[in-house]
Amino acid sequence: MSQPIVALVGRPNVGKSALFNRLVGERLAIVQDMPGTTRDRLYAQADWAGRTFTVVDTGGILAVPTDDMTQQVHGQASLAIAEADVVIFLTDVLSGLTPDDYDVADILRRSKKPVILAVNKADNAERRLAANEFYALGIEPLFAISALHGTGTGDLLDAVVGAFPPQPEEEEAERIGIAIVGRPNVGKSSLLNAILGQERTIVSPVPGTTRDAIDTELTWKGQDLLLIDTAGIRRRGAVEPGLEKYSVLRTLRAINRADVVLLVLDSAEGVTAQDAHVAGYILEEDKSVVVVLNKHDLVSNDHAAEEALRASVRTELRFLSYVPVLFASALRRRGIQEVVDTALRVRQSRFQRLTTGELNEMVREAVAQHAPPSKWGKRLRIYYATQPKVDPPTFVFFVNDKRLVHFSYERYLENQIRARFPFEGTPIRLEFRGHVPK
Repeated sequence: MSQPIVALVGRPNVGKSALFNRLVGERLAIVQDMPGTTRDRLYAQADWAGRTFTVVDTGGILAVPTDDMTQQVHGQASLAIAEADVVIFLTDVLSGLTPDDYDVADILRRSKKPVILAVNKADNAERRLAANEFYALGIEPLFAISALHGTGTGDLLDAVVGAFPPQPEEEEAERIGIAIVGRPNVGKSSLLNAILGQERTIVSPVPGTTRDAIDTELTWKGQDLLLIDTAGIRRRGAVEPGLEKYSVLRTLRAINRADVVLLVLDSAEGVTAQDAHVAGYILEEDKSVVVVLNKHDLVSNDHAAEEALRASVRTELRFLSYVPVLFASALRRRGIQEVVDTALRVRQSRFQRLTTGELNEMVREAVAQHAPPSKWGKRLRIYYATQPKVDPPTFVFFVNDKRLVHFSYERYLENQIRARFPFEGTPIRLEFRGHVPK
């Protein structure tokens, strides 16, 4: 299911980055008392009242861009508005109403998007009263807030969530979403065309041809699929202003609503730093993955060479050690059936559920082979484990004190689970619950 997108928009230095950090609960955006600090858009997940959504921070909008940089920032903000489901228009009570505020209001009215007006830096009763001046912008509802201290942000979020489109009903059929992602020019659109057996999307050797996520429905061996072709993602630092940045946001949304992600690499180049960044995006969303080494017709395909390349991929993407690595040539239409069949098999593993009995038998054997760590003269004890959820599979371990769980032992337990129950291509979550002494 695609998450709603909330864009933070306003003129420079009104506190958009501070509000961004407040909403997502982390200090991700640079906050500095200097206009123009935020240039590229920044995005992260937030949740409120049971709804998870993506927050997009933007640079400040000036009515008349003064140079090339401010013009690019203006374009970035415009693209964020176009993609957003809800816009928070942030202003500054200390500066009062400015001509730029009126101009931003006009831009937002033309966008036809739901807009919520937030007057920032209202840290006391006097400033909250002064915020009423901003009703002159003709945008309601209006909330007087302090991004720095969190005052009023709860009411603001209630209004934001209330403006979201209604949550769609679950798909009536078992339609499986498969997103095709990767850095530019690795053959994603060609792979889609090879799966479909027809020229569905534009294929070009020029990086960046695909700007938007493109959905295509098909039936594969009786199973309804939704294939999502996406624009290429560069590493974070190399994302250029304008359309490419916009494409990254859409690609992240495509990953979010997919069941399985095909991470496409170039066989001739192996794993690059950009590929690792794309893999990181997928991992952050807890999505099942199949790695596809495309353009394999351009490299040696003898068994030894393939195994060496597969080993290299596993080394470079060691955090995805559980993921299938396949070889394909979209141009020659080789390995295509195996790619789709594997994606469907991997998707099934997201819904594999272990009985409490077999899980706890595995835990007892794991503990017998490798004793849990101790700290402060106290040893970790695992009482029992259960799997309360699937999609992705989630395991809860009840322990005497969860502070005793070292990350290395958590990884050991995950490896023990996968050794017996592979969960091919699918991330698994481990949670520890226990009494922490006062």
